[in-house]
Amino acid sequence: MNMKTAIQHHVRIIFFLVIIATSIIPTYSQAADTDNEVPFQLSIMHTNDIHGHVERFPQLITASNEVRANHPDTLLLHAGDIFSGTLYFHMFHAQADLLFMNHMSYDAMGLGNHEFDLGRKEAGHPELVDFISSATFPVVASNINFTTDQGLSRVFKEGVHHEPEAGAMYEGIIKEVAGEKVGIFGIDTETTKNSSSPYYVSFQDELESAEKMVEQFEAEGVDKIIALTHIGFDVHPDARNDLSLAANVEGIDVIVGGHSHTILQEPYVVTENAAGEEMSPTVIVQAGEYGQYLGHVNVGFDENGDVIDYDGQLIDVTEKKPDPEAMEVLEPYAKQVDKVKNEKSGGVAMRDFPNPRVKSDGEGESVRNSETALGNLITDAMLHEAQAVDPQVSMAFMNGGSIRAPIEAGPITIGEIIEAQPFGNTLAVTALTGKEIKAVLEQSVKTAPRESGRFLHVSGLAYTYDHEAEVGSRIQSVQVKDGDNEMAIDDDQTYYVVTNNFLAYGGEGYDILASAYEQGRVKDLGLSDWEVLRDYVAELGEVDTTVEGRIIDVAK
Repeated sequence: MNMKTAIQHHVRIIFFLVIIATSIIPTYSQAADTDNEVPFQLSIMHTNDIHGHVERFPQLITASNEVRANHPDTLLLHAGDIFSGTLYFHMFHAQADLLFMNHMSYDAMGLGNHEFDLGRKEAGHPELVDFISSATFPVVASNINFTTDQGLSRVFKEGVHHEPEAGAMYEGIIKEVAGEKVGIFGIDTETTKNSSSPYYVSFQDELESAEKMVEQFEAEGVDKIIALTHIGFDVHPDARNDLSLAANVEGIDVIVGGHSHTILQEPYVVTENAAGEEMSPTVIVQAGEYGQYLGHVNVGFDENGDVIDYDGQLIDVTEKKPDPEAMEVLEPYAKQVDKVKNEKSGGVAMRDFPNPRVKSDGEGESVRNSETALGNLITDAMLHEAQAVDPQVSMAFMNGGSIRAPIEAGPITIGEIIEAQPFGNTLAVTALTGKEIKAVLEQSVKTAPRESGRFLHVSGLAYTYDHEAEVGSRIQSVQVKDGDNEMAIDDDQTYYVVTNNFLAYGGEGYDILASAYEQGRVKDLGLSDWEVLRDYVAELGEVDTTVEGRIIDVAK
């Protein structure tokens, strides 16, 4: 059976040639000609960040079957974020994905931040519990505390387990591959507490947790260790990522990563620790996004469990013929999705409403650093609906991280609307003073012009900021609408702001909003965000919202 992985080219050939030439690691090679050249060869297929793209699985199955035909002992691993992003997920809550994952015989999966997207304060994470309980493979999570989540705590088992059961979650597991013990553990990003809805689930330091797991595996006599990580390959140099994990925690042989959606066409190998000293190599792989690729890496070990050989690639599954049996299984799901996807909302986009992201060099405008027409349309819809319920509401906020897909010119379909806002959030109204609103806006532009999911799109107000100014003093002016007029915001006046419930509860690290919620200043209207947008565009008929200068960076 096959799998899909997407990967970018990050291997620095010159660096490794220098290493070989200077004999820093004289026994280390990139690829051996045969499996007999090293004492033990470990074959791994890997995927990450599929995000509900169920339609890719028939081709992933073909690709994984081809790999297993030549490497029958190959492990199949997933590095998190099966949840969220498409109509398939919206309608089936990852159960369709799981059907194919079980069929493919995955060996283990780590959790990503989006696995916690459906969390609810009262109910916890029933969809995630159902996913884990129904899996024919174990889930690994070593830096997550589930103690106070009633559902997840039931399926979680602490420590390292030699005989892990399907449908359960562990800190770490030990698999026997061709007579050798292989340790596998999972690390999810601590930022999940702000970027998703974990509620009673808490996250511990990634590096400290990884060190603890390496020590536990070594105490069990395991010297071949795989980390399934969801912290990103090289994102935010000042934060945790796969590169810093490899350099700071020695003993991890392979990192199968996710979160940054990086396309590593070849493995990246770290050979020096954080102090610049030689260490046993750590091989890092990641397979892009959305099931376009199936990653396959072979790693060779010496008698001491040190990596001495590696060879890897990404297999573009879009070039593979879909597995016929899998296509039959997909068909009823696809028919249901297509029916919703093609249903017209009643609104017509007079032009494209893009959802831009920055280029690979980090430059350019993005939904996470700039005003967009789509952001304006969504916040206008929120404000319009909230005012119909409560006329006191005068402004709307929407975080860029919750806007996930564009809307194309022409009749706007229900599928486009749901894919633009796929998280199933509801509208919530929060009472805030003008001073608090300024502080919220300061946090919105804290990292600008760098992308951030916390960047706020707005309706009912306009503001200017200077990204070159000191953090905390970037907001230059805030104007609020008063009928047809605009006036400077009053620090002491109370305003009623509609957001999504994710933000209202303090998501994206908005402590001021979290505090307002705890003080009883939030009212959840129970209105689905995507349904609000659906009704608004239907009412408009012709939709031609533009960028209006609601958010201006005066430093540009």
